[in-house]
Amino acid sequence: MVGGIVILFFGTRLEHRKIMDLAQRKVEHDLASAWMVYNDKLKDIEDVVSMATNEDFSRLFSTAIQPEKLQSLLKEIQTEYGLDILTLTDEKGTVVLRANNDNKNDDRSRDPVISRALQGQTVKATQIIQREELLLEGEHLADRASMTILPTPKASPRPDRIENKGMLLKAASPIKEKNGRIRGILYGGILLNRHHLIVDRVKDIVFKGEKYKDREVGTATIFQDDIRISTNVLNNRGERALGTRLSQEVYQSVFLEGQSWIDRAFVVNDWYITAYAPIRDIEDHIIGMLYVGMLEKPYLEVRDNIMAAFTVMAGIFAVVLLFILGVITTSIIKPLGNMVIATERIAAGDLSHKVHISSGDELGHLASSFNRMIDNLRTANNKLVQWGKILEKRVQDRTKELRDTQASLIQSEKMASLGKLAAGIAHEINNPLTSILIHAHLLLEQEKDAPSIESLEMIRDETTRCSSIVKGLLDFSRQNPPHMMPVNINQLLEVTIVMVQNQVSFHNIRIKTELSGNLPSLTVDKDKIKQVFLNLMINAAEATPQAGVLTIRTELTADGRFVLIKFIDTGSGIPEEFRGKLFDPFFTTKSGGTGLGLAVSYGIIKQHNGTIEVESTVGKGSSFIIRLPVIESTPQSKESQPGDTSHE
Repeated sequence: MVGGIVILFFGTRLEHRKIMDLAQRKVEHDLASAWMVYNDKLKDIEDVVSMATNEDFSRLFSTAIQPEKLQSLLKEIQTEYGLDILTLTDEKGTVVLRANNDNKNDDRSRDPVISRALQGQTVKATQIIQREELLLEGEHLADRASMTILPTPKASPRPDRIENKGMLLKAASPIKEKNGRIRGILYGGILLNRHHLIVDRVKDIVFKGEKYKDREVGTATIFQDDIRISTNVLNNRGERALGTRLSQEVYQSVFLEGQSWIDRAFVVNDWYITAYAPIRDIEDHIIGMLYVGMLEKPYLEVRDNIMAAFTVMAGIFAVVLLFILGVITTSIIKPLGNMVIATERIAAGDLSHKVHISSGDELGHLASSFNRMIDNLRTANNKLVQWGKILEKRVQDRTKELRDTQASLIQSEKMASLGKLAAGIAHEINNPLTSILIHAHLLLEQEKDAPSIESLEMIRDETTRCSSIVKGLLDFSRQNPPHMMPVNINQLLEVTIVMVQNQVSFHNIRIKTELSGNLPSLTVDKDKIKQVFLNLMINAAEATPQAGVLTIRTELTADGRFVLIKFIDTGSGIPEEFRGKLFDPFFTTKSGGTGLGLAVSYGIIKQHNGTIEVESTVGKGSSFIIRLPVIESTPQSKESQPGDTSHE
């Protein structure tokens, strides 16, 4: 049903467009027919004045002794051929005789049609005639041209209310002597204002009296500017809509832009499928328009009838299809219901259930596939049980390894604490011991015979022994020369993470790794670098009292010369005034610290020709960035690929 509605919607639009396209093509052809009628009429006027200016007429005109006879001849020609104007001028363009009246001696040489005829050629054109010239040709013509401009829906604003100019179909032919000398001009024309022979002939030829609900389907109009001066479009009173105006949209396109208009348009009081074309004078100025149009309603009614028929057919097919679908659906739903019951029993753990196969069609194949799926599930379930047992054994083995690693880590922490204690004691005791020893030597030199010489010697010997003890502590805490070897930094980091992630201080810390997979091997002291990593991770954990994240990231610099190892925590951050002292020995912000961890780390990195830097924001966390130079360019193994993993 939804598909039918969609098809009807788009079908209506496509059908409407198709019908309108056909109608527009028809009205375009009708406009061509209207132009033929219009141009034929203009050609008739040209033929009349051309034939009238024969040798007899020229001879009669040259005698100039019988003006009454000449005027009578003009009236006879005018009446016979239905002309509104027939006028004779001399070789200078001055009027010498008019068929309508005795007005003469006015100069017509500046008229574009007359001036071209004075050059020896027969000329025809459509022309706008001013009221003054119409009065000279005949007062009845001026009255016929005068027209009240009526308000029209959709027309552009226009301040004037009366149109006094006229539109004339005009032709002029020279009167020549035998030697070719021009003696004068004969011009004639038909005033189109209120002259309906052309538009009615267009309607009869093109539309053949076709009607729709007692209304003429086809119409034709001649416009002067945007005013209907000759039309068979009717107004609401059933009269010719003379004086009504063109819609602004069409006027803009045709009259102002000079383009033809073939589209629907509002004509006086209804919508028409229309074609408009500009009418130009002899100087190619647009002075009016020729229009043909057909009522839009008959085409819309055809469209609606077609779509109504399609709708009825679609409704019948929908009912039939619903019945067929009901039968087919019933035959499908019952076997599917049995399969739903089977899936529920399988979901409950009964993998021994089977679906009964009652047909060899697609549903039978589905049931057979379903049974094979159950068999495969049963086999897979058995394998999963076996894999569960194997996995449990592996977890136990891994747990033992982790416990061993943790024990090793505890031992390492004890040794690190002892080293810190030794370094602290050595640094704290060495200076006063040195001072005591110096003064003991000075006293022995000054008091060689004194009774206390034995006591001074005892002080010297015991002080020397203390110095030896301090030296031993310093030797214990002092870093030995590094033992360099190629190392995979990513693997070293992962081993270090395993060592710390199960410590109590890391229980609320999520360790997130972002290890680049394109790092070269670095030549470093593996144990010393691991000691640096341990120091930085432990410091990060101690700086994060609440649950937080420690991000460990490796990457290669753009120039490929250094590897960056970043430890980024979400702890409390380091105040600005402490950052310059972080790597100083015995500087610490922790109550139980010795202040040697970062100093030792700094020394180790320096031994490797690298740098260690810190970036921190109070309340947001700190970043320690180690930069180690690339010694060898051998790529690390693919065991450590780029990724983002987390260790809880």
